[in-house]
Amino acid sequence: MTESEVGSLMYDVFVLVIQLAGPLLVISMFVGVVIAILQAATQIHEQTITFVPKLLVIGIILIFTGGRMLRSLQDFTIRVFGMI
Repeated sequence: MTESEVGSLMYDVFVLVIQLAGPLLVISMFVGVVIAILQAATQIHEQTITFVPKLLVIGIILIFTGGRMLRSLQDFTIRVFGMI
């Protein structure tokens, strides 16, 4: 492999990671901010209140988008093995 192919592959890995993890992280952050605002308003500071809703939301997102994520990873893996 040449340096340009390695650079292109690294860029593709970076884009794939952002495509797969980005929505989960953004939605998890949004849920965390909403719950933090509610905690500040009600002055209830229990750590499990933030953990459980984030866990549920991430689980629901993975149920709906897990197939697409798996296909993306499979396509990328097949493309990488095709380069060998």
